[in-house]
Amino acid sequence: MRGNGVSMNVPNRLTILRVCMIPLFVIAMMYERMPYSDYIAGYIFIAACITDFFDGYIARKYNWVTNFGKFMDPLADKLLVCAALICFVAVKDCPMPVWIVIVIISREFIISGFRLVAAEKNIVISASKWGKVKTAIQMVMSIVLIFQFRHPVFRPIEWVLIYAALLFTVISLSDYILKNKEVLRDG
Repeated sequence: MRGNGVSMNVPNRLTILRVCMIPLFVIAMMYERMPYSDYIAGYIFIAACITDFFDGYIARKYNWVTNFGKFMDPLADKLLVCAALICFVAVKDCPMPVWIVIVIISREFIISGFRLVAAEKNIVISASKWGKVKTAIQMVMSIVLIFQFRHPVFRPIEWVLIYAALLFTVISLSDYILKNKEVLRDG
């Protein structure tokens, strides 16, 4: 199936579904008076993470990798994680420091800009190994923070995940820039 030159295969549909789940997730996170809002937000977030796994798995298994998928899949991940981070800052009892949110979101803007410059040069930059690790850690961290486990044993786990997400954010940014520095050269 084709529409406007974009192959609407299963992986691309899953990516679009993930993007469509983001507003539902944000509503559940921010509307705390709704019964079980943390659980609803958490399950929506987990479902979105599952679509991320399956769109990549199916695309590689059936060789359905498209330029749309190479561009939109990481963008959908960025939108999902950034939406969660912004919600964490807004939720009073979440331990997420604002400065870490700023660092993580800044990395996402830098890489998105980097990809736009590459696209102007007809270069498609796919997700790297470090970017995938970073995304996985951010998603696990987000799930733990969304469910806000109240037992004191979980607080150190939350902090380990927060700082691991920060560390891999910086590592993946450095990796993208070092491996693709020719994109920034003029001419």
